[in-house]
Amino acid sequence: MIDLHTHSIFSDGELIPAELVRRAVDRGCRGIAITDHADHSNIDFIIPRICRICEKLTRTGPIKVVPGIELTHTPPSLIPELVREARSLGARIVVMHGETISEPVAPGTNISAIESRVDILAHPGLITREEAALAAKNSVFLEISGRKGHSLTNGHVASLALGTGAGLVLNTDSHSPSDLVDRRTAERIAAGAGIPAEEINNLFRNSERLLEKALRP
Repeated sequence: MIDLHTHSIFSDGELIPAELVRRAVDRGCRGIAITDHADHSNIDFIIPRICRICEKLTRTGPIKVVPGIELTHTPPSLIPELVREARSLGARIVVMHGETISEPVAPGTNISAIESRVDILAHPGLITREEAALAAKNSVFLEISGRKGHSLTNGHVASLALGTGAGLVLNTDSHSPSDLVDRRTAERIAAGAGIPAEEINNLFRNSERLLEKALRP
């Protein structure tokens, strides 16, 4: 299991990064990204601290830990500049908080994030076919979410991704210890989203590719 969307106490998670990572290891995770919520008010505070701890935990532990960020409720017109700032500060995985149906995310967030070439569009809700096709073209991965509420549109997201060639990844969006899952549970979440058995391995390989890319110097 590789989980590229998790939260620590640097936003609204319950755990410090070291405990989050330790619990992920206990669930069988081989790789994890810490992607706390950010906008223009706190991005310069969060990313350097996440970068520091991720380097230390990767060097001393059995798991690859990647510094990331989840840009959250950012006005669509400001997304491109915030993506650039996130990368310049050291984020190796940039996640966008997509247009989930469980929150009032601003319309236009999905398309702006895809055009800005984020790495992962998280819980993109009722994403359109045109947006999914552009995600495929721009190599933006769409997320199948293990989180309550956000997971309500997993089937829709999976169907459009499979129909347009957009890449899929499965993440937990963990905020608490109970949110983390093992590989078997992740496979069941994917199956519940309607992803055929022969495609589930591709979903996990996509996460491996993203992790490998994030770890390159």
